[in-house]
Amino acid sequence: MYAKSVTYQARPETIDKGVAYVRDEAMPALTAMDGWTGLSMISDRESGRCIITTAWSTKEERDASDQLMMAKRERGAEIFGAKPSVDVWDIAVVHHRAASGEGACVRCTWLSMDTAGITHAIDTYRMALLPALEEIDGFCSASLMVDPAMGRAVSSVTYASRDALVASRSAAEGLRTRTSGDIGATVTDVGEFELALAHLHVREMA
Repeated sequence: MYAKSVTYQARPETIDKGVAYVRDEAMPALTAMDGWTGLSMISDRESGRCIITTAWSTKEERDASDQLMMAKRERGAEIFGAKPSVDVWDIAVVHHRAASGEGACVRCTWLSMDTAGITHAIDTYRMALLPALEEIDGFCSASLMVDPAMGRAVSSVTYASRDALVASRSAAEGLRTRTSGDIGATVTDVGEFELALAHLHVREMA
């Protein structure tokens, strides 16, 4: 499975309109495309950062969507008041424990590492990090996406509520420090978001 993330550093007051646009216009256009398997959108109402992630069955179908969705991204830029940045990923790990409902929140951690360490990072995430996350109250799901060519990865962990997200911060920090050390990675960014749209249909890959 493969993914594409489109990030807007939006004006915070545009987020509700942007969510409606992605839900009502962009997502229906995507449903007609070969290989599309879902979409999620997360947003930070304080910073304005919004990330829309689409999932695809093959790399070729993901890449072919670029030309078709260019106009939609440009319309998104008009609504959000910000130019988009685009990242492409391989979906390496997906684990679901509980469905995420209204009020769910997501913590994303971006990492950089030597390209030779990607396989070890995936194995460590699957074998060591997921069992630890399962012990945290409010944990719903987790995923790991990687860019093997650039030595980058992003982990997304969903919690049932804002309260559960906040309560998990200390445990998450400890896991982040230990895991990044184990795999020789540098944590380049951490963000906390509302789960604005949750329509990804990616099979369990744990």
